[in-house]
Amino acid sequence: MNRLQGYSRPSSLIAGAPAAEALVAGTPAAGTPAPGTPGPGTTAPGTPDRVSSEAIVRLRGVHRAASDLRRGIPVVLSAGETLMAVLAAETAAPASVAELTALAADPPILLLAPTRAAAVLRRPVPQGTAAVAVRVPDSLLTPDALRALADPGLTPVPPDRLGEPVPLPALSGAALALGKLALLLPAVLVAMLRPGLSAELERRQILMLPAADVIDYPGDAAAGLRQVAAARVPLEDAPDAGVIAFRSEGSGLDHLAIVVGDPEKVAAPLVRIHSECFTGDLLGSLRCDCGQQLRGAIRRMAEEGAGVLLYLAQEGRGIGLINKLRAYTLQDRGLDTLDANRALGWDADERNFLIAARMLEAMGIGRIRLLTNNPDKLTALAACGVEVVGREPHSFAPNGINDEYLATKAARFGHLLD
Repeated sequence: MNRLQGYSRPSSLIAGAPAAEALVAGTPAAGTPAPGTPGPGTTAPGTPDRVSSEAIVRLRGVHRAASDLRRGIPVVLSAGETLMAVLAAETAAPASVAELTALAADPPILLLAPTRAAAVLRRPVPQGTAAVAVRVPDSLLTPDALRALADPGLTPVPPDRLGEPVPLPALSGAALALGKLALLLPAVLVAMLRPGLSAELERRQILMLPAADVIDYPGDAAAGLRQVAAARVPLEDAPDAGVIAFRSEGSGLDHLAIVVGDPEKVAAPLVRIHSECFTGDLLGSLRCDCGQQLRGAIRRMAEEGAGVLLYLAQEGRGIGLINKLRAYTLQDRGLDTLDANRALGWDADERNFLIAARMLEAMGIGRIRLLTNNPDKLTALAACGVEVVGREPHSFAPNGINDEYLATKAARFGHLLD
């Protein structure tokens, strides 16, 4: 089944592009589909069915809401008659705080991840809940104070200036999850709305979406993943390589498959799941081993003659580049990579491996040997229906700077650095 467009060699993952002269002259090349019929770039045979129209609407709503939060605009989550306004603490501005307060039935409260709440309040809090709700006095409803409450890298707010924790309002889990999907610090200002505000919300152009759509996002984002582009891309260490770009309808996020040789002709090809790392992959950062793992995996696949590296848009184990840089600052102050993430309010690993499974399914690859040191990846792929017949070690020696990082991965994440 042909899925890579533009390759010059035959392959079940590669489709020949229309002849160049046909593209220039506008004359269809032999075998080119007639206008209006499915052709290259549409969902190929073996690709998972396109996501339903209802799921597309859900994805659109979640991404629009996340975008609004990043721009400092409040959004509204709904569940039946319950309506909650949500504003990210990190991007709150005086006008948006005033807007949220004007719509609220009661004074707004701050939702924090439990680990961040414990640090802000400087006392233990229950860690088994989705969030901790804290009453915030009017004097702290300012951009600088809200950012200080959200970001452990800033000068802390004295805990005696905060109110007491209060019971979690409905939809709190979805509110904090939306902040995470926006790749903002997991700290949001929320308030239940006064009744009868539909016209006012429309006048202010404030987006409203079901809270359930936020909770369902991980599954919806992986559904309907399809190929949108592909090309032959000879690499320094793998001349016989190409790149397939995947996108899930409604999400706008792109994930890449770097294909070396003909992995579909191998009973269980070598596969690497690699989350993008701007600092390591592009800049050659010595803080991690990501760049070594990326290039080492491609070399290994070239030596074997075939393989697939899935390059996922999940920077920093899913927390995003900005938050990863914040975590680096906390590491420079003495925290390890796991505790730094938790101090920011994130879990140890926020990635969605269902996306990787759907990409492999789209390429017709169901049995693999996984190039990894992370046992959790084996478990996650197996849970998503991928048959992992073996693990191939993929470790590199420490460089004098990333020694503690690698030691933490082994001791606290369970990585097998053999």
